[in-house]
Amino acid sequence: MSFTLPDHWVWDFWFADDGETFHMYYLRAPKSLGDEHLRHRNARIGHATSPDLVDWTDHGIVLQPGGTDGFDASATWTGSVVRDPAGGWRMFYTGTRFVNETAHTNVESVGAARSDDLHTWTKTGSPVAVLDERIYESLADGTWHEEAWRDPWVYPIDGGWRMLITARARQGDRPDRDRGVVAVAESDDLDSWTVRPPLDGPGLGFAHLEVPQLITIDSAQMLLFSCDSAHLAGSREEAGETGGIWSAELLSDGRGATRLSEPTLLLDERLYSGRVIRDRAGEWQLLAFVNQDAEGRFAGRITDPMPVTMNNGTLSVLVKETTP
Repeated sequence: MSFTLPDHWVWDFWFADDGETFHMYYLRAPKSLGDEHLRHRNARIGHATSPDLVDWTDHGIVLQPGGTDGFDASATWTGSVVRDPAGGWRMFYTGTRFVNETAHTNVESVGAARSDDLHTWTKTGSPVAVLDERIYESLADGTWHEEAWRDPWVYPIDGGWRMLITARARQGDRPDRDRGVVAVAESDDLDSWTVRPPLDGPGLGFAHLEVPQLITIDSAQMLLFSCDSAHLAGSREEAGETGGIWSAELLSDGRGATRLSEPTLLLDERLYSGRVIRDRAGEWQLLAFVNQDAEGRFAGRITDPMPVTMNNGTLSVLVKETTP
């Protein structure tokens, strides 16, 4: 059955696999808030485990805000987990600080935490991979309602590590709305990070590219991200396209730079924040949170696994009849 909590909304999530158990980290907020939109400023990171990505045991909250003066003073948001070559595990997560009690205006940063057992986590303190205002838009630019620097996805590369981050380009000839990009930071040791130019420039038709994940399937590097209809931009907005979970292939220009192929809508926005993981049989599976139930209301639960395949260079997902 899908992962749900009776008294909490659950939404964005990410995985770690220790070889025997799947560990899922997810965002949660109490339904007692009354308004689903308040969940963002009240989010905490929860933890659940499963032997098969289907039957889950919840372990409660593992990370929460760090106090009134911290970069994660208001809420802890989406991230990723990797195994540390030096031992243990690292989590990179989003810390957010709301600067207005009623508006969505906030500043986002990337935080880090360590664990020996994937159950108990200790924050390392200051933000890492700090936003470079020469490349990426900040709140001070006044072009967007938040300083977008969130959803870090960390993965190994030759000689080190790369982090993908939801961000917005500062400069360019595109309108303010059409500046969504996937920022890049790189590290040799998971401690010190250098911020780089994005995977591709602005003008892709998205105000933001949320919860990025890069997977290699059939020798192709495929980027998954989410953007709902309300945050489409440029020609996509003009054409009235539908948002949701998207995929695009990461391509090289042969000179060390990258670009994305034309993004393809993988699943519409009834499902959101898709994550792909291999099951114990080695098959790719996608899970997502249910953004809209049959009545169009926010559901706040996570689906069962759905098989993912690659056909002629395009990802596809077998949606089960009971989803959403």
